Amino acid sequence: MQLRAPAFPLITVDPFFSIWSATDRLTDSETVHWTGFSNVINAVATIDGKPYRFMGNDGTVPAMTQVARDMNAVTTTYTFEAAGVRLTCLFTSPLLPDDYYLLTRPVSYLEVKRENIDGKHHTVALSFAVSEQVCLDMAGDDGIVTDTLTHGGITTAKMGSKTQVMLDRDGDSHRISWGYFYLSTNVGNAKAGAEKRTVTTYNGFKRDNEEIEMTFATLTADLEDRALITFAYDDLYSIQYFHKNLRSWWNRNGEKIETEIEKAFADYDEVLAKVTAFADRLFLDGCRAGGEKYAELLELAYRQTLAAHKLVLDEDGEILWISKECYSNGCAATVDVSYPSIPLFLLYNPELVKGMMRPVYRVARSDAWNFDFAPHDAGRYPLLNGQMYGYRDGVLLYEKQMPVEECGNMLIMEATVALATKDISFARANWDLLSQWVKYLIENGRDPENQLCTDDFAGHLAHNCNLSLKAIMGLASFGILSGMMGNAAEEQKYLELARDMAKDWAERAQNADGSYRLAFDCEGTFSMKYNIVWDKLFGTGVMPKTVLAAETGSYVKRMQPFGMPLDNRSAYTKSDWLIWTGTLFDTRAEFEAFVAPMWLAFHTTPGRVPMSDWYWTDTGLHKTYESRSYNSAHTEQVLKSFRNRTVQGGLFMKLLADKGILQYKK
Repeated sequence: MQLRAPAFPLITVDPFFSIWSATDRLTDSETVHWTGFSNVINAVATIDGKPYRFMGNDGTVPAMTQVARDMNAVTTTYTFEAAGVRLTCLFTSPLLPDDYYLLTRPVSYLEVKRENIDGKHHTVALSFAVSEQVCLDMAGDDGIVTDTLTHGGITTAKMGSKTQVMLDRDGDSHRISWGYFYLSTNVGNAKAGAEKRTVTTYNGFKRDNEEIEMTFATLTADLEDRALITFAYDDLYSIQYFHKNLRSWWNRNGEKIETEIEKAFADYDEVLAKVTAFADRLFLDGCRAGGEKYAELLELAYRQTLAAHKLVLDEDGEILWISKECYSNGCAATVDVSYPSIPLFLLYNPELVKGMMRPVYRVARSDAWNFDFAPHDAGRYPLLNGQMYGYRDGVLLYEKQMPVEECGNMLIMEATVALATKDISFARANWDLLSQWVKYLIENGRDPENQLCTDDFAGHLAHNCNLSLKAIMGLASFGILSGMMGNAAEEQKYLELARDMAKDWAERAQNADGSYRLAFDCEGTFSMKYNIVWDKLFGTGVMPKTVLAAETGSYVKRMQPFGMPLDNRSAYTKSDWLIWTGTLFDTRAEFEAFVAPMWLAFHTTPGRVPMSDWYWTDTGLHKTYESRSYNSAHTEQVLKSFRNRTVQGGLFMKLLADKGILQYKK
């Protein structure tokens, strides 16, 4: 990969078990949780009796020289040299959207391969130390219990909090505080243990002067040709869903983590080959669709998109694919976060899109929801007990809702699922709500009132042209669904309603120069019209091609060094909407030219966080803001930025368009 990632994924399993390197060299910084808070993993190679670190920034041990770094969609690779020895380290999280076992088995790999590069004999031993931060919200929150295990030829150091209260809090800037971490190897002479170390804590934003004593799980082993290490986390219970605690898919029947670790060692070679083949196909498909830079953006987005979800089963055995709205407000199963992410899942497993929608339907049918439009979310991660956004003093405030946004999102998502699976049964089961929501769009979507949209960070906006496009595509989506239900009259009715609204839109939204406005009443303004992209994917022809050509033709003069701004109000942009907007162009060359500045933003940004979707087009920096942390245990003002968010699944839109799987043949 030519792209220098803003941060490099090392362990990516779910929103809690997620560890990254935020520097180009693995030895230049502490490893961190995606929130930026320390999750320290130190690794040392002792060569002929002399220690060298190859992971972590413990200044008491000299660093090996990092001579190479690479990554694909599933693996991050580093190569180090020192004292005549070369180590190649492969961090692999084997996430496959259509393999629920691998997707949810909470085991991530590190393979270390050794070469003698000076022709001499050397003895090499590896040692690893993982801090208690991996199993606590904040270091020192609770006592730590440790154990050493030997099972199936595998040596394991186990570590967890003493109190073990399941699912005891929700939050945004929030790490796990229950379950157990397992550090394992199958090297025959390995030794596991635990030790106390005095360290200077790091909270993600500033270094504290206070030193504290922390517990570390440790593992040592001699290294011959290669060693395999696994990092595993058994959270026991993963999600609370309407006051019932649910397990992840892998242990839905009470499977034991020790058994799964043994399986992970046994199937490593097979799994690595399988996920590498997937990653290779992803890259080649991305190159064909949008060029090499686009393909590298897909590789960067892939792991973080999947690992910001959790897969569980509801009481009926149906899949729930729960997203966390990372460093925004911590909401779970957020509709307008699911909506931009679906291109990835429509490509690789549309059943996961159904898993995103089920919690929303559950909220909409609950007694607590008394609106005639779609909900925003189903809770705050990991507690899904009803909508939390706009909830104040026991009341859901109307002014904090996103009526047109969420109705349009749910209708479009439902149509994409039906087209991708060629099956209308999921929509049929929820036809009453879909009918209610399309009625809302007919009455309110032509010229939306002063409402929030998914870009709620920009505030309320009346007469929002892009929000009206969402309503137009919501009507078209209901027409598609009606046609798939066998109701030709309703199909024609709603597609004609969409075309009529689109014609009216084009007349009222047009600027004097032929481009189209941010808001109907704001002459001379602009915005990216990302919501109309579905018209191209569906082939419905709702919006005249002349309108799209005029609009995309105006984008060239809007470009900044690192991409096109979201709209005229600010220089910031959104990466997901950039790709959606670029997909509107007719040629691959136009798309590549539109996306190249975005690639440059991620390649050069000094903001070293997991891929942010909200950044400045003039500087390439990710957008930061101060926000009160939603965390019942630690309430504090923290400096946040959108990062590690599932919306990066939206980068797969151009690939989805090229595959043509959503074309409606009516």
